[in-house]
Amino acid sequence: MPRRFLALLTLLFLPAYGQTKIPDKPAGAPSEIYRSVVRIESAMQVPDYSAPWNSGRFGGGIGTGFIIGKNKILTNAHVVSNTRRLLITVHGSPEKYPAKVDFIAHDCDLALLSVEDFSDFEEFPVFKIGGVPELESQVRVIGYPIGGERLSVTRGVVSRVDYSSYSHSRADQHLVIQIDAAINPGNSGGPVLQDGKVIGVAFQGRRDADNTGYIIPTPVINRFLTDIADGRYDHYVDLAVSTFPLYNPAMRKALQLPADGNGVLVRNVIPEGTCDGILKAGDLLVEIDGHPIDSAGQILIDGAKVEFSEIVERKFAGNKVQLRFRSDGAWHDQDVTLKPLTQNQMYAIQYEKQPRYLVFAGLVFQPLDTNLFATEKFDNYQVRRLYQDYLSEGIFLERQDIVVMTQLLNDTINSRLDEFQGMAVDKINGTPVTSLDQANELLNGEPEDGFHVIEFLGGKRPLVIPAAEVAAANERIQRTYEIDQLVNLQE
Repeated sequence: MPRRFLALLTLLFLPAYGQTKIPDKPAGAPSEIYRSVVRIESAMQVPDYSAPWNSGRFGGGIGTGFIIGKNKILTNAHVVSNTRRLLITVHGSPEKYPAKVDFIAHDCDLALLSVEDFSDFEEFPVFKIGGVPELESQVRVIGYPIGGERLSVTRGVVSRVDYSSYSHSRADQHLVIQIDAAINPGNSGGPVLQDGKVIGVAFQGRRDADNTGYIIPTPVINRFLTDIADGRYDHYVDLAVSTFPLYNPAMRKALQLPADGNGVLVRNVIPEGTCDGILKAGDLLVEIDGHPIDSAGQILIDGAKVEFSEIVERKFAGNKVQLRFRSDGAWHDQDVTLKPLTQNQMYAIQYEKQPRYLVFAGLVFQPLDTNLFATEKFDNYQVRRLYQDYLSEGIFLERQDIVVMTQLLNDTINSRLDEFQGMAVDKINGTPVTSLDQANELLNGEPEDGFHVIEFLGGKRPLVIPAAEVAAANERIQRTYEIDQLVNLQE
């Protein structure tokens, strides 16, 4: 065949490159739905917890989103977290559309976006939400992996339905679906399809395994969309209990449980949580909303075994859940009213918030949370214990904040005080410290003897600062270290 003829065939069948308008597709064409899968370009600014007075570092990333309604684009929260600018492009078009975040849920890694002008998208197909796929069924993943300019479509098989951690917040666990197709950077937020409907949102993969990806299933998606229907996101509710599996036959016999493989032992109940005053450590929990709980803490729902917490996952604040449990030898069937466990935010990575801090005579004080813990890598035993036990031991009842002295900005007023760096504050001028706001008030007051005395948990001696020298020291430190604001108490 002549080379000129081959070249002509190539030109005829290759798609045009660099088109400047969104291409029209005939109705019902298999690729028509691709127009509704968008590429999201995010410019972000990440707070600097090691120097909290700084504005933070800038960065960027690429993700995927898809249209689920009129000016409603669903994606992952981690694609648009800490964003300062969002631009959206459509498959086959170079035009960039400014967008904004309307709702974001870091606990389940979902966000809903809108564009400033939706008129160019009016005729695009809208994705419909489906159900939970069966094991071994085939799915299709659509997105822009590794920041590519062009759409990518891969196929995989559902290999597991599980209840697992969501890496975005580091503190939350929800239902996940595992597929044998890799989820790479850029795929995040893209639709996963089966029979033309969305059965999940691609959101994370594994670095230690090939061709393994995870998607957010439709029960989580539907809960998010239901939650925001009233114009705000209210977060998940929690039973606020921890349980222990009852596999051991000897333990079951000692607890006078039948050998039916059901029931878990209540290990701890969080103070002021949903079950406080209802359950207690040592109780036996055997059913939730009529679903038997097996000895591993799982129930059968939607044809799969998952953690019994999945029942609570699908409910909202104010909803009730029925528990069957044994306490002090008696069986109880009781409805409990669900509520959020806000104190759990200690263990969740925070986004869209500025670090709180206080600089006093070169001493830098910050409230302990996971952002700070990950930045400073504390090795002080007291700080690590307070962090670990903050929720389970009810430390939050006494201390709204765990105030830590994270740094020492050298000045003549604070020479030879570096031994206190990385320690948790116990008292200031004899008063127990319960929050950063209170610490600020105490340090800005006038001490009776002219000296500010700061005591630390586990400290061998107090830290003493002459009050009369603080104002001059603050001016020097602010100038030397170029700190615009010595105090920020607002997130």
